[in-house]
Amino acid sequence: MNFSACGRELSAVSLSDSDREALAAAVRRLENPSLAGRLAAAAGKPVGLVQRTLPATASAAVARLAKQALERALEVALFSLRNRSLGGGRILHSGLACTSGAIGGAFGLATLAVELPVSTTIMLRAIAAIAQQEGEDLADPRTGLACLEVFALGGPTADETGAETDYFAVRAMLARGLVEIADFTIDKGAIGESAPFLARFVTQIAARLGVVVSEKVAAQAVAVLGAVGGAAVNLAFIEHFQDVASGHFTVRRLERVYGAEVVRGEYDQLKSGFAAAA
Repeated sequence: MNFSACGRELSAVSLSDSDREALAAAVRRLENPSLAGRLAAAAGKPVGLVQRTLPATASAAVARLAKQALERALEVALFSLRNRSLGGGRILHSGLACTSGAIGGAFGLATLAVELPVSTTIMLRAIAAIAQQEGEDLADPRTGLACLEVFALGGPTADETGAETDYFAVRAMLARGLVEIADFTIDKGAIGESAPFLARFVTQIAARLGVVVSEKVAAQAVAVLGAVGGAAVNLAFIEHFQDVASGHFTVRRLERVYGAEVVRGEYDQLKSGFAAAA
């Protein structure tokens, strides 16, 4: 076998024009998240100032509730999405999120314990529908876990030390947990204390989602139209995660076709090109 010839063939693999356009759109969605701007528009003023004034007790409550919502979402992802055809598209799921957000906007932080799990489940189903459209098998537990990854990928663009956390950096952070879970025989009894790696995986995602939920809570606190403002904030919230999901599952689809290394190389080139043009 001529290994050098094989190497040249692999290096010559390139994306089709349509797939490269799809990847370019994915890079824009994944590397330039627009949630802060969407929330500011929904609230009618910058929410960052309000977020910084949230009391420590409120921030701790948000972090705890985000983790609880993800634990429920994990069960949905692994057991309730299997062998389903998810219809309705973005319009249906966005409408459901608006309804849920109206409750939070009308009654405030006190209802977050009820509203957040509902919103998270709605978003998870929206994410799963996008995954299915991109050729993912919802019967495969790894697809459900990839759906949960979106909640981390839609988090802040920098970690607690200020270092940038791009798309592939977040995927690398979660990779170990994904492998551990995929290698485990998943059943109802695996969730909770009997599977510490599941808890660790959820905790990693919750740490990033909690920051985004704090932004949402802040936006709902300053939205000037009560229930209407809460609905607008939740619409911004779900649209953000649907955009991230679209980018994530586009990358995964292309990786299945061309291989992870080829897609990563194209991704990095596009990302550098966008940065240079900015």
